Amino acid sequence: MDAKQKQLENALHAAQMYYYQNLPMKTIAAELQVSHSTVSRLLSWARGQGLIEIRINDIRGRADTLEESLKLHFKIPHVQIVPVPEIAGEQAWQDRVARVAASYLNQVVESGMILGVAWGGTMNLVAANLTPKSLMGVQVVQLNGEEIVFNPSVNHAGWLVSKFANNYEGKAHLFPVPTFFDYPETKETLWRERSIQQVLDLHRQADILLFTIGSSQGQMMSATYMGNYLQESDFAEMAQEGVVGDIANIMIRQDGSYEGIPLNERACGPNLELFRRANRSICVVSGYNKLEGLRAALAGGYVTDLILDEPTAHKLLTSITS
Repeated sequence: MDAKQKQLENALHAAQMYYYQNLPMKTIAAELQVSHSTVSRLLSWARGQGLIEIRINDIRGRADTLEESLKLHFKIPHVQIVPVPEIAGEQAWQDRVARVAASYLNQVVESGMILGVAWGGTMNLVAANLTPKSLMGVQVVQLNGEEIVFNPSVNHAGWLVSKFANNYEGKAHLFPVPTFFDYPETKETLWRERSIQQVLDLHRQADILLFTIGSSQGQMMSATYMGNYLQESDFAEMAQEGVVGDIANIMIRQDGSYEGIPLNERACGPNLELFRRANRSICVVSGYNKLEGLRAALAGGYVTDLILDEPTAHKLLTSITS
């Protein structure tokens, strides 16, 4: 068998395993006894030779209208609505949104960029769906402190940041602090440390900020609220202050404001002004329980790019037009 015939055979085998059997590239590479990058090249070559035809049944007529309406109302440049039937359930919505977000991230992350990633369950799903992209000089920095109460459903922040960094052959920078301190004075002291200042500097320099909206409501409650780190008095304080959600542990009100909320003085998260100034602030959201917080984030101007499931998008549009 000559080299061209061998390439054709390998490309067909790789395509069948990847598209028909849904096998990961790592498994395909091992079976074909080639490298991961060779599998990627074989699939690209197969598409170029017409061996693979991808058909998309376009049901985005409604989604397109939704996207344009949300762009115009909230004055944001990019909205991507993920088509998914309402009956599928919120877990399926979140899974699909995470897949789309992972794909979109590969379109916008380039060599030399700094990517800030908020820790949490939605971001874990995005990380799990990343497709490797070989870049140079990418840095990935953790935006918010990690819940110190063990939560088996969410990978720890170190795994998350490293996953993103490894995907782009970049460097990971952890933010080794808890979700909240018990005392504001502890945060003030630690924030003066040089190692923490270096992380905060990376926050300020980030080209892209990737985050979701935290919510303490519903079955899809955010990871921050799933442990016992927050006390009943904290939740009472949040209700008194009109908190409707959080961005990377920083609590926000309905109008997007965050100043004067006592819990934020102990919260280990970024300055929300950074989301207004970043080249891209990508908000990945799924589920009705995050609707109030999403409206607040949009009102506060913290979002440039929104990736959202279709059922929640419908409710969002209804809430602003009714």
